[in-house]
Amino acid sequence: MSPLIIALDFADAKSALALAKQLDPTLCRVKVGKELFTRSGPLLIEQLINLGFDVFLDLKYHDIPNTVARACLAAADLGVWMVNVHALGSRSMLLAAREALEKHSQRPLLIAVTILTSLEKHDLYAIGLHGSVEENVLRLARLTDACGLDGVVCSPHEISTIRKAIANDFKLVTPGIRPVHSGLDDQKRIMTPAEAVNLGADYLVIGRPITAAPDPLQALMDIINEI
Repeated sequence: MSPLIIALDFADAKSALALAKQLDPTLCRVKVGKELFTRSGPLLIEQLINLGFDVFLDLKYHDIPNTVARACLAAADLGVWMVNVHALGSRSMLLAAREALEKHSQRPLLIAVTILTSLEKHDLYAIGLHGSVEENVLRLARLTDACGLDGVVCSPHEISTIRKAIANDFKLVTPGIRPVHSGLDDQKRIMTPAEAVNLGADYLVIGRPITAAPDPLQALMDIINEI
């Protein structure tokens, strides 16, 4: 299995499934985010799993500890491979999520979001987070590790910093991945797939370079070859 997670950033299940059917579940996993899940719900997750895909449910839970814990359990009941929460939700929230999933017979990976890849230093200042992006990411990654979660979502530019500070079994999931000659879209802290893997990324989230390609499977294969 390659490290690629394909972001199914579509507005409806029909479009998402049509794209998924053009891919190979032995070569990639898929990610379902807020818009698609809100419109299509648990049935889509079941359909993707039936197609053979591991599903990353990317809803970034951030609420009081009990609410997040129950939401994570609900995600596990759907059979997802990975689920995420916001590290900014506090130590108690992270612990509640981890402890809830420990009881599940088919426990998904539990990952925390650090700083979104669309944010830069001035964005952090505007919401009261002082210091550099890298400093904030590392602080949240250390908190996540201390709470026993499986890893974090981070920009590829923070991979080396986190790898130096936290053991290698701590999973790093990196959006902001753009193949050579691809556009930036709305991501600001980006890197090519090969660069991210060489630095130590475990999983790479890629969307439009594959989902908007004339031949998505060929685009997927090209990125695997690039890596």
